[in-house]
Amino acid sequence: MTLIKKYIGNLFITTRFYLVLGICIVLFIVSFFYEPFFIVPQFSLYVILILCLIDYLFLFLLCRIPQVKRLMADRFSNSDENKVILQITNMMPFELYVDIIDELPVQFQKRDWILFQHLKGRQQKNIIYKVTPTQRGEYHFGNIILYVKSLLGFLMHRYDIAAECVIPVYPSFMQLRKYELLSKTTIQSENGNKRMRKIGHSMEFEQIKEYVSGDDIRTINWKATARKSALMVNNYTDEKSQQVYCLIDKGRLMKMPFNNLSLLDYAINSTLVLSSVCLQKQDKVGLITFANKIGTVLAADRKPIQRANILQLLYNQETQFLESDYEMLYLQIRSRIKQRSLLILFANFESLSGLKRQLNYLRSIARHHLLIVIFFENTELKQSASRLAINLEDVYIKTIAEKFAFEKRLIVKELSNHGILSILTSPENLTVNTINKYLELKARQAI
Repeated sequence: MTLIKKYIGNLFITTRFYLVLGICIVLFIVSFFYEPFFIVPQFSLYVILILCLIDYLFLFLLCRIPQVKRLMADRFSNSDENKVILQITNMMPFELYVDIIDELPVQFQKRDWILFQHLKGRQQKNIIYKVTPTQRGEYHFGNIILYVKSLLGFLMHRYDIAAECVIPVYPSFMQLRKYELLSKTTIQSENGNKRMRKIGHSMEFEQIKEYVSGDDIRTINWKATARKSALMVNNYTDEKSQQVYCLIDKGRLMKMPFNNLSLLDYAINSTLVLSSVCLQKQDKVGLITFANKIGTVLAADRKPIQRANILQLLYNQETQFLESDYEMLYLQIRSRIKQRSLLILFANFESLSGLKRQLNYLRSIARHHLLIVIFFENTELKQSASRLAINLEDVYIKTIAEKFAFEKRLIVKELSNHGILSILTSPENLTVNTINKYLELKARQAI
């Protein structure tokens, strides 16, 4: 059975063979009406059979297997383009034509992926293609399948190259490079950078130094002045090691899709970038995920490994199909977070009534911490509200869309009335708006 599979099972006939054989059949039909012409198709058939035999001997006895390797990173970034390299080498001094099929993970749903390559003798080629995952988790790559043809091109020899591997897809860590400049004490916007005015005075002591012209006289240290017989002032620096917690709602409303990603994925990607910026600012970063039950809890820390810990914890978070329990979230915050902290809540409220069911718990959290509620615009409703109404049905749809869009603005106002900061953003602008708000609060020393 092994010999049959090796010499017959991996044999495939090409389109060129059927085309040439079809022409030969046509010649036989013509020779049926003109008998002296019979020698031409007969000779052609013998030539075809001989060429096929030569092609078979070359592919199955003389030809060496082309070497092929799949080169890629040990992990992929969700929602970003990830590069994959197929390195293929022709081990023969003759030209070969190769059809390459890379068995991609089922998540990509690519059933027609094939590459056609022409390899000269002893030539090595690097074939680069990119994949964009839209789900976090494990991606299973299969084997690499080669269909090798000679210059004759009547037959093909199939080779299955073992290349199975599992690649984990993590939240979008590629965005960390994109937003690296946001770690400066500036606010990024499409119109440029602007520096925020500080409304407070930093109280983190750095050193005592001699007074020089221009120093704030309110910082004079009279005890040190008496000892040194010269004016001495306290020098302060920006406060560090403040606690920032990202609270991620994994309830059913976070399952809503936008550009092939769920709102939960956008929140996770934003959390990863924000945590990197906070660590560069030397603040402590923590994480809490919740739905109807408490999920992951990571205590705030500013060690360099904290970003890797957050990345690993966010790797396999999934939405639940029940409503989130904000009472449980409040109890967890009260029991676990003792120091006043900045809490950034990624959630989604589709109606004012939905907010009011949780408003008491949000107000209770805001009494002890600085709370920012980040929720999402419904971009499809926004597009429906901006369309021109042609008939009665369009008027009805536009009115309902405007009603829901207006409720989103009412949610912002309701939160503001109770002293809770909020951000209403589209999913694609979530990361920028979140970092801008953090840097604004940092610059104002509101944390």
